[in-house]
Amino acid sequence: MCKISGATVILVLIMIPLFAQQPNPVVVENQHSGTTSWRLTKVKTDTCSISETFVETTFCRQKEIEGYTSHTSIQTGEELMVYVSTEPADSFTLDIFRMGYYQGKGGRLMQTLGPFAGRPQATPKDGEKNLIECMWKPSLSFEIPNDWVSGVYLGKLTTTTAGWQSHIVFMVRDDRNADFIFQCSDLTWQSYNRWPAWRSLYDWEADWGYTPWFTRPGPEVGFDRPYSFYMNHLPAKLIPEVNGSGEFLLWEFPLAFWMESEGYDVTYISNIDTHKDPEGLLRCKGFLSVGHDEYWTREMYEHVTQARDRGVNLLFLSGNSLSGEIYLKPSTEGKPERVFGRKQFFPDEEWLMGSKSYGVGLAGWICKKPGHWLFDNTGMQLNDTIPDLVGWEYHGYPLPDIRGLQVIAEGEVSAAEEANMYASTYYETESGSFVFNAATCWWSMLLSTPPGFAYPQNYRKLFTGHAIDFRENDPRVQTITRNLLDRATANHKE
Repeated sequence: MCKISGATVILVLIMIPLFAQQPNPVVVENQHSGTTSWRLTKVKTDTCSISETFVETTFCRQKEIEGYTSHTSIQTGEELMVYVSTEPADSFTLDIFRMGYYQGKGGRLMQTLGPFAGRPQATPKDGEKNLIECMWKPSLSFEIPNDWVSGVYLGKLTTTTAGWQSHIVFMVRDDRNADFIFQCSDLTWQSYNRWPAWRSLYDWEADWGYTPWFTRPGPEVGFDRPYSFYMNHLPAKLIPEVNGSGEFLLWEFPLAFWMESEGYDVTYISNIDTHKDPEGLLRCKGFLSVGHDEYWTREMYEHVTQARDRGVNLLFLSGNSLSGEIYLKPSTEGKPERVFGRKQFFPDEEWLMGSKSYGVGLAGWICKKPGHWLFDNTGMQLNDTIPDLVGWEYHGYPLPDIRGLQVIAEGEVSAAEEANMYASTYYETESGSFVFNAATCWWSMLLSTPPGFAYPQNYRKLFTGHAIDFRENDPRVQTITRNLLDRATANHKE
């Protein structure tokens, strides 16, 4: 048996509170100087085709420079490989930025790599189920430094001769306890990625021909390819600045920017991490589903349910979430969790979220529980409305028979294909946790306007009869979100 001296015991007792008072790494990180140089300034868009009858970008590939990474998320000390193609052949540099607040600049330059020799890499042919897998040779690799804080990282690729640019995107994750886990919706990003041309989860070419906006099991997609320009039926013009970054800048960055400006303790993960690591979800007090979080595996559903039942608060600041159930499988080269396809629509998403997932529907967000603590300090009264907050897709009826379920906001949606009422809901569990469902993809849009803010402005006035402008922040949305985050940290039981 090992004996511990009295002096040692005193030292241990002294050190315990010191360890407990470690500074919030997000606050420390955001004290570094920021920059807006993460933004793309030269992007070629003449390969894009836009329909004037319905705003739609076909695929918008930029062959001059494009790339992807070996990991969706990665830990410090691990090696990240980057695959790049330049056509015509040209050398290139890679600037890597962590995305956050940084005095309002939105990013911090972490590392500059290169120049590297670039060359054209082959565009693959369709595999089984129209699967596109780039088996490119790696252009560079590097170890993630130990001092990199968890976050979403954008790499800016720039060719030497002509200066063409595009992004790569990945998450750095950690294992520490934090107040909030911010789940990035990269399964949904990849589902809508049409690179190299009409090869998203919504494109199916079979014996009977090509079918656009296919929504049943059939095609498969994978992470071993670049992200093209963002593609969806959003009522927005082409936004060249998002090239290569998936959907992060459009849906999720406003929340990350705002949370880090407010000093919240947040760590970031991929959908894949939720799928693989159920215990990892228990290191937070609140789990955040953000923006357009459409595609989940059954394992993700079960892992988040287990976290809820063990005291983790769930905040669905999202819309169209848990709409499609997908399966994950290895790539042809054997890399795990790199390929996926649809199984079915989720039949039971409301039992986790509080309401069901639907497609397109636009509306104002109308207060129905003004006495709820969610509305503290907002000044909102019964039927007060936050204009245009509900969209592009939403959550609604029928609601599950969950004890104590409350409808926080509800109203009729325009352009609804199915249920014509949205419902933002709240309920508490026996474990002491709560579940809030904002019922809209656009919740984050009124929180902040980061540099390069890419928002769906509805410039053609589809369905609403007016344009939507999210450039002005709404203090009511900010206060409700602050109330949610503060309550999540206060009521969590260890």
